[in-house]
This record gives sequence, C-alpha cells and structure tokens, in this order.
Amino acid sequence: MATKESGDGTPEPERISAAAAMRHASGQLAELLGSERGAVSALRATDDGWTADVEVVEIERIPDTASVMASYHVDLDPRGQLMGYERTRRYAKGQIDR
Repeated sequence: MATKESGDGTPEPERISAAAAMRHASGQLAELLGSERGAVSALRATDDGWTADVEVVEIERIPDTASVMASYHVDLDPRGQLMGYERTRRYAKGQIDR
C-alpha cells in the first residue's frame, strides 16, 4: 500500500477508495454480527478515515417484508479497518420512511 508523509515527516497510509471502503464496512460488520453482508446506504470521508451506514437483516421472517432490518453506523480508519460500530435503528423491512 502506498504511503504519504504527514506534516511531521512520519509516513501515513493512503486512504482507500470509496468503493473499497463500502466493501470493508459491510464485510467487516457482517463478520462481527454473523450475518449476510448488508447494503451501504451512506458513506462519508472524514479526517480519521470513513464513516458508513450499513443496513442488515437482523431477523429473517416469512413473508420477507416482515423481516427485521437494522441500520448500523460504522467507523473505518483510512486503510478500511473497522474502528467501531453502533446500531442506530431497527425497523420492519416493508417499512417506508416518510
């Protein structure tokens, strides 16, 4: 991985691409939760790396629209390593925001 120098001359890792950050956010969260990889609904570059909102199926039900979904806020470092996560919302899959 390429590096660049910070203001004090120490090497810093390059920031991964937005596409890679999305894959890292959903993949690492799925591994921690033991669930299938979820969809990334938001991604933002920050001074400390990346933040993402990831939607996952928490409880599968039949019919599919009765499944319980959850939205997680995920923090990644510039190289895409998960630094923290927090569930911010739970909702029925068939629910529409107004």
